[in-house]
Amino acid sequence: MKKILKHKKLLITLVTIFSTFVFIFGAFGIYVSIYYHAKVTAKQALVSDDYVTVTKNKNYYVFGNDKASIGLIFYPGAKVEYTSYAPLMRELAKNGIFCALVHMPLNFAFFDIDAAKKIKDKYDGIDIWYLGGHSLGGAMASSYIASNIDDYSGLLLLGSYSSSDLSKTNLNVISIYGSNDRVLNLDKYQSSKKNYPSSFNELIIIGGCHSYFADYGHQRGDGDATISREEQIKITCLYFVDKANIKLQNNRNF
Repeated sequence: MKKILKHKKLLITLVTIFSTFVFIFGAFGIYVSIYYHAKVTAKQALVSDDYVTVTKNKNYYVFGNDKASIGLIFYPGAKVEYTSYAPLMRELAKNGIFCALVHMPLNFAFFDIDAAKKIKDKYDGIDIWYLGGHSLGGAMASSYIASNIDDYSGLLLLGSYSSSDLSKTNLNVISIYGSNDRVLNLDKYQSSKKNYPSSFNELIIIGGCHSYFADYGHQRGDGDATISREEQIKITCLYFVDKANIKLQNNRNF
């Protein structure tokens, strides 16, 4: 009788544990299946034209000339379809920046934080490399770059911040966010500035929001932009190109 009771208790325990795992994995599956999808403009930006060549690789798109002097590998934000950032990548490519837009498993950058390595190794003709990302993608990019300082000249953060200490590096940190961003935690953003080199570059886009660095619609909890998505992308592009080229020129002066 005692043995039967022991077996029953063990069976109940195992069933409970199994049911808990099924529930957790089921809930996670539902959570990751709901994400922001790329809109029409983003899909159109994936097509090559006379100005920008776009090529699809296994888990990333590349935009522009792979013989460019400056390259950017970009990590998308959490629960955002990576192709949503195609308009920004295309605009940067039009201005001479070679861009690689990375697909992340389940649309979360922390599942493939070192995705940049294979891309950088493949396009080894680029003189200067930047790693960047939006929101969680920027945080993961900063975490990766902190362990690979010598491989990159700079970091681009869009509506994001670094929790890794980069203050004693020579990285050209470029941080951009919109004044109407209600997703970015501004308290954490401000406190994160101690992690950057003293010469880091910051741009607050007046009227910009969190969602407008890409084309995936309005993100829940975000503020309303008073400028267009196209304006925010163009301002972002021009600022990055300007600051990245200054870094390029400084490097060549040595």
